[in-house]
Amino acid sequence: MGVCPVSEAIGIVFPAFLFLLQGYCLQYFYGNFLEARKFPGKWSGVLAAGVYITARTALSFLEFAGNGDYRTAVGKLILSLLILGGIAVCFYRAFRLLTFFLVVTFQAVADIGRYTTVILVGEIGDGLLEFWSWCAGRGMFSSGRILGAAINGGLAAGWLLEYAAMALLLYLPLRKIVGDFREKEYEINRTELLFLLTPAAVGLTLCMLLRIIMVTVEDGVSRLVYDRYPILRALLPAVLLLSLLSILQGSKLFQDMIFRNRERSGRIILEKQVESLKGHMVEMERVYSGLRSMKHDMKNTLAVMGRLLEGGAAGENKELQTYLEEWNRDFEKLELKFQTGNPVADTLLNMKYHEAKREIPGITLDADRLLFPRELEILSYDLGIILGNALDNAIEACGRLIEREPEAEAFIRLSSWMKGKLLILKVENSFDGKLSGMGTKRLLPTNKTDKNAHGIGLSNIRCTAEKYGGTMDYKAVGRVFILSVMMKNERGNGNGA
Repeated sequence: MGVCPVSEAIGIVFPAFLFLLQGYCLQYFYGNFLEARKFPGKWSGVLAAGVYITARTALSFLEFAGNGDYRTAVGKLILSLLILGGIAVCFYRAFRLLTFFLVVTFQAVADIGRYTTVILVGEIGDGLLEFWSWCAGRGMFSSGRILGAAINGGLAAGWLLEYAAMALLLYLPLRKIVGDFREKEYEINRTELLFLLTPAAVGLTLCMLLRIIMVTVEDGVSRLVYDRYPILRALLPAVLLLSLLSILQGSKLFQDMIFRNRERSGRIILEKQVESLKGHMVEMERVYSGLRSMKHDMKNTLAVMGRLLEGGAAGENKELQTYLEEWNRDFEKLELKFQTGNPVADTLLNMKYHEAKREIPGITLDADRLLFPRELEILSYDLGIILGNALDNAIEACGRLIEREPEAEAFIRLSSWMKGKLLILKVENSFDGKLSGMGTKRLLPTNKTDKNAHGIGLSNIRCTAEKYGGTMDYKAVGRVFILSVMMKNERGNGNGA
């Protein structure tokens, strides 16, 4: 008599607690992929969890009222998926193909965790009841009241273990998916959606099959399928856990594919950029050296002509002397603003400086501490790739800052130094202080619209640095972005990676 009230209480409290945890997991899962709609107090997640808990409770009553027919099971699954989809649409900006993956995956993980737990923990509960019966048969309980308390305690412990396992088998896989799915803003296409959905759909189908065949009727007596085939007690959980693993590995594999494709695209563009820059920079060095020599000779020639004119009578050749003075001043204008010791770097800095001045009139570019040794082994075009991409990114960041805050200070500071055989470059620039957290751990995401064609500047810098056994790092200190590049002062391996 003492068993029923406790059993009824457990049957209400524990499922309610499980639904509460499922609601939390749902808003956590959706919230990490989808942008929440604007509700008062930003309560989208709480409202989504509340609606799920209410709907899930209502579905549990439908389960008790059902007759076990497969049509009831299929109908309940469809209704569950519609509820999950409705919550996504109502409380999140969910009009993305990725939403289908989120809905099906959440339901699949929940069902797999449920069936796995019921089979494994149910075995423990059955064994515990058999143990109490064995004890009672040998007179170990002095009264029926003690036996009832033992049974109630065992029942409560079994249910607690079961629902705790269900909660863990839901939360931990979802957390793993959230952690592995780094490119959450990536817009997947239909083929990619099919790739992602297949493992979850297989898991749902497997759970539906178990729901239909779990209970068999023989001679009017209901029996569980693994009571008839004991091997299924081990085989079914193994198959379910393998299905869950395929969901997790599918998500991780998809993200790895995106990352590798992005790196491969960046490497291809880098190789094309290198080939293009090779010719330009060789020609740049030749022209720069020729101009410097010609300018030196012309200045000497102008100086000699000026002294010859000064030796003439006063007022004679005045117009020619004025012309030569103007010509000399024009030559002074050809003097490069930046002198780093490397002709390619000097030319590139001057070009980017005038480009930045056209776009951002108030910008300052300080390269006084950017100096390169005479015995620099790093190829000029590799140095140009690093400086060119770094300056492009810095100019773009300063432009966004001035666009949002016209009175803000826009600056770029470059410096370099040798530490043993290592060349260290540092580029600092002002920016608006906003860095997106959705990129990879090694690279920042682009803010440009075409993310496939852009956003590879840092990737190019890193690949070039790795040719010289070096690396690249970045950090933000307040509203200053700092890029650091370290390379060995030696000939690179030439493979770009």
